[in-house]
Amino acid sequence: MASLDRVKVLVLGDSGVGKSSLVHLLCQNQVLGNPSWTVGCSVDVRVQDYKEGTPEEKTYYIELWDVGGSIGSASSVKSTRAVFYNSVNGIMLVHDLTNKKSSQNLYRWSLEALNKDSSPTGVIVSNGDYDREQFAENPVPLLLIGTKFDQIPENKRNEVLTRTAFLSEDFNAEEINLVERKAYFLSHHSDRAAGEQR
Repeated sequence: MASLDRVKVLVLGDSGVGKSSLVHLLCQNQVLGNPSWTVGCSVDVRVQDYKEGTPEEKTYYIELWDVGGSIGSASSVKSTRAVFYNSVNGIMLVHDLTNKKSSQNLYRWSLEALNKDSSPTGVIVSNGDYDREQFAENPVPLLLIGTKFDQIPENKRNEVLTRTAFLSEDFNAEEINLVERKAYFLSHHSDRAAGEQR
């Protein structure tokens, strides 16, 4: 067996966006029947072979840290969550595509996790003003994941996808939008689905 390296990935977003269901699906390869609220943090693991069968093969022990979605801006809530944000190798920013507020709150989540939240109220975006340079030099890879794509009315989907494309551009992140049974992978550099997965 190849060497085993630990990778820590935070899964962040508001309550009810589907973080726990996503983590369960990724780690257990099955749908979570009755998801409950995450209090504090829940950690699940996945062993992933990278470049299997090649000389560059490596096995990763991926820890997915599902951080509870309470977005309180009180310093006690933030300082409690801060213990989860150390030694991070990646961040999944999860939002509900049917809930615009959950998308807007991703700015606050990401800045808090990257220890760049200098605003005491936690308000980062107001009237569409946002400084993209805050993420320009970010060394931690970000992945933007939208859930509940199938719940958006057909006539609103292009509008929502345009909005999330701007989000992924702001974060300098790749973008995935999930449907109940399929995942549509969209790159922020492309307007078409790059592939489908069950």
